[in-house]
Amino acid sequence: MTHPARFIDVHILQSVPFANLNRDDTNSVKTVLYGNSLRTRVSSQCWKRASRLEFERATGESALRTRRIAAPVAVELEEQRGWPKELAERAGAHIAACVGKFEVETTGEPKKPIPNRVITNAMVYVPQVAIKELADIAEEHRETLEQAKNITKNGDVKASALPKDKIDTVLRSRNSVINLFGRMLAEVDRAGVDGAVQVAHAMTTHEADPDLDYFTAVDDITSTWQDSTGSAHMGHTEFSAGTYYRYATVDLDELVTNLTGFDTDIRTLLNAFLTAFTLAVPQAKKNSTAPHTLPHLVHLAVRADRPVSYAAAFEEPVRGGARGGNAGPSVQALTDYAAATALFLGTGHVVTRAWASPELKDLSEALGSRADGLDALLGQVIDQALDSRRQDA
Repeated sequence: MTHPARFIDVHILQSVPFANLNRDDTNSVKTVLYGNSLRTRVSSQCWKRASRLEFERATGESALRTRRIAAPVAVELEEQRGWPKELAERAGAHIAACVGKFEVETTGEPKKPIPNRVITNAMVYVPQVAIKELADIAEEHRETLEQAKNITKNGDVKASALPKDKIDTVLRSRNSVINLFGRMLAEVDRAGVDGAVQVAHAMTTHEADPDLDYFTAVDDITSTWQDSTGSAHMGHTEFSAGTYYRYATVDLDELVTNLTGFDTDIRTLLNAFLTAFTLAVPQAKKNSTAPHTLPHLVHLAVRADRPVSYAAAFEEPVRGGARGGNAGPSVQALTDYAAATALFLGTGHVVTRAWASPELKDLSEALGSRADGLDALLGQVIDQALDSRRQDA
């Protein structure tokens, strides 16, 4: 019996040199204690954002996450539609007030409210085109806004002179980005969207201790004139290096549900996301580290039952091989765990599996067949996943 595809699991091993891809509130490398061993970690939010931005670039569909929805609406009205600045800012503020509770920006000492500089308590997440649509509503109700009062103190939807139902309709709008990654917006009824993508925190497959990099900044005048000693600035920054295990899964049932009513080609969407997740690298400290490596191994498994992460393969940290390096032992640990998983669960619910690598040539059959490059891997796996769903329909 053939089971329809439900999940596309993505397993990636990627070596990253001296870098700080994701910092905590003290500018330190993020870590996790796993298997009683300290690992470097990159949060799921960090790698997901990098993937989302790359996905948006590739598809041309953008989404906006902000508490400052009033500001771009005001800019649209003032710069593109010729509204007076004060009226444009009033319109943006009354639109933002429809979202729910909000705060009015303050400035100076002591702090004083800036009329119509409204920040929503909740982060709004809408397609980029929603800014023009909200501006259209303001245009429609310009006379009302001209007679409305400025918003000068914190409040909620009662402060707005605009129809909340029309604003909510725009706030509920979606595009491929939101259909894929989901949206949490409790302040607006029926605006929430369950994400079809789940992303795990990336972590090194081996023990990794952060390093401190001491640096100085040379003063060019001092260096040229040689009239004094010392640097213009000195400090230290934390970095790390290692081989990361990265994992994500796409829930095809959830994605199909989210795409209902949208004229979206699911194959194109899946290809764009899987490419983005595979190739995107967080951009923190990029100018001083340029950590733009490629994955060492990309393995995709399409399952009909449930998603399966291989993170447990590295609960016991891998150790460098005879010639050093953690990538090789990491690949071995992952393939061994994949084989053990197949033995434990069986392969009846595995629709297809395959892998690709810029370096490796031969691997265990537990990872499936080798594809000649990333494009071939994604095309093969996506086609087989969608074919299995069509056959079951």
